[in-house]
Amino acid sequence: MAEPMRPRRLKTTALATGRFLRLDELEYVDGSGRQRRWESAGRQGDAWAVLAIPTLQPSGRLLLIRQYRPPMDGFVLEFPAGLVDPGETPEQAAVRELLEETGYHGHVSWLGPQTCSSPGMTSERVQLVLMNIDETLPANHAPAASPEEEIEVCLVPRAELTDFLRREQEAGVHLDSRTLAYALGCGAAWQTSGGGGR
Repeated sequence: MAEPMRPRRLKTTALATGRFLRLDELEYVDGSGRQRRWESAGRQGDAWAVLAIPTLQPSGRLLLIRQYRPPMDGFVLEFPAGLVDPGETPEQAAVRELLEETGYHGHVSWLGPQTCSSPGMTSERVQLVLMNIDETLPANHAPAASPEEEIEVCLVPRAELTDFLRREQEAGVHLDSRTLAYALGCGAAWQTSGGGGR
């Protein structure tokens, strides 16, 4: 019996380009040998991002942000994140983004592999990092962020994370899927009612 074909991309055509993003049409061959097309969004220059999961020490509180996201036309509860600049390591990007978005000084305690953000729609890659923030440092007593975006810092005790996420969602705030996945990984018991998420 012949081995099945491995799907592969044949061609990428840029349908539209902007300052930061690109809309591509992908032509590929599926596992049965049939040629197909797919639309995909990508970042100009194929930049990738880091997503930081910061914990304040010694309190153990998690740091999340509530950020206005134009594509959602609303606020999204998420962890700090941003693009890795040219010549920058993921660790450096995570430390910089945390400082820019929240005003907190932190350090990376774990660097994960690159992951897919939303692979059915975009080629974006995201590297997850765990970070610690020393609350006893004078620089972290009155943090002053300098974000370009609309961002509010949320400090949440880990034991209260599930209730906090529910209250935010009930108030009309969108939840980033990675934030909810993190809560579920911490043992959150999230009750659903027919896919509504409450």
